[in-house]
Amino acid sequence: MSNRRPPTIIDVAALAGVSKSLVSMVMRDDPGVSDSRRAAVLAAAASLGYRPNRAAAILAGTRTRTIGVVVDDFRNPWYVPMLDGIRSTLAPHGLRLTLADAVANAHLDSSPFDDLVSLRVDGVILGAESSVDLLVPDDTPVVIAGERASAPPGLDVVASDEAAGARIAVDHLVGLGHRHIAHLTGAGGSAAARRVSTVARMTSSGVEPLVLGDGPTSEQTGFDAARAALAQNPRLTALFAANDVMAMGAIAAARQAGLRVPEDLSVIGHDETPLAASPLLQLTTVDPHNDEVGRLAAARLITLIGDSSRPAPTRDLVTPTLVVRSTTAPPRI
Repeated sequence: MSNRRPPTIIDVAALAGVSKSLVSMVMRDDPGVSDSRRAAVLAAAASLGYRPNRAAAILAGTRTRTIGVVVDDFRNPWYVPMLDGIRSTLAPHGLRLTLADAVANAHLDSSPFDDLVSLRVDGVILGAESSVDLLVPDDTPVVIAGERASAPPGLDVVASDEAAGARIAVDHLVGLGHRHIAHLTGAGGSAAARRVSTVARMTSSGVEPLVLGDGPTSEQTGFDAARAALAQNPRLTALFAANDVMAMGAIAAARQAGLRVPEDLSVIGHDETPLAASPLLQLTTVDPHNDEVGRLAAARLITLIGDSSRPAPTRDLVTPTLVVRSTTAPPRI
C-alpha cells in the first residue's frame, strides 16, 4: 500500500506556476481567470490527480457545482428519461447531479430536500411529492418537475401536459370503437390530473366513466383495480392505466381472467417507460416526453442559479404524444 499523500492545492499551484488563490478561483469556476491560466491549472490538477475538497468549498461558502434531485422512489421507471434529460443539460456546464430518494430514507426522520440543502447544493429539482410546509431557503433555487399534488407555492414548474395526455389516451380508445372503458388510477399529482381529464373526456365522448384504484401507482394497484373493474363491468373492452407499471398489472389481471390482450381487452398505459417498448410487453402508451421535462427543468434551474433577482415563477408544459403498439385494437363485435 502506498503511503504517498494526496496532492494538495499547493502542489497544483507549484506545478502550474501560479498562486494558491488562483488555483482556488479556477476550482470554483471564477470567470475572472484567463483561459491560458485556467488551462495550466486544470492540466496540473489532472497530472497530479488532484480533486477539490468539496467539504472545504462548502465551508468556504463557494458554489459546490452540484444540483440535487429529489425523487419519490428509484423503482419507478418514470424517472429514467427525466434523469437522462437533466444529466444531458447539466453536463455541458460541468455540473454534477446528486440524487435523494424519499422512499429509500423513509426510516429516517429527515426530509430528502433538507438533506440536499444541508449539503449546500446550488439548486434542487423536486421530482417528488412534498409538503407545502417545505422550507425553501432564499438562496437555493428550486424547480418542480412533474405535476405534484402538494408542493410549496411560488416555485417554477416544468411538467408534461397531463390533461392532454389523458385526452389522447381516451380519444385513441374511442376512435378504435371502444365504449366500455375503465380508468385505473392512484395517488399523486400526475395521477390526479390524468384522472380529472380522463373522466371529462369519457363523459364528453359518451362513455360512462368507471374509475378505480387508489394508493401507489404500482403494478399491484393496477392488478387489483383491473380485477375490480372487470368484475363491476363484464362488458369492458378497454382499460386506461395511469402509468405503464399499472398497465402491466392490468394485463396480468386480464390474463388471469382468461382474456386476451388486445383481442378481448385493449390496455393503454402512460409514461413511455423503458418497459413499455420491451418485446414482451409492446404496450400502447402516452409519451409525456419526460426527457424534455428533465431538460427544461435543468435549464430553468441553471438560469435561476445565475439570476440573483429571483424572477417571477414560470410554468412550462410539454406536449405529450401517443405511441401505438400491440396492446390496443378495435373491440370484437
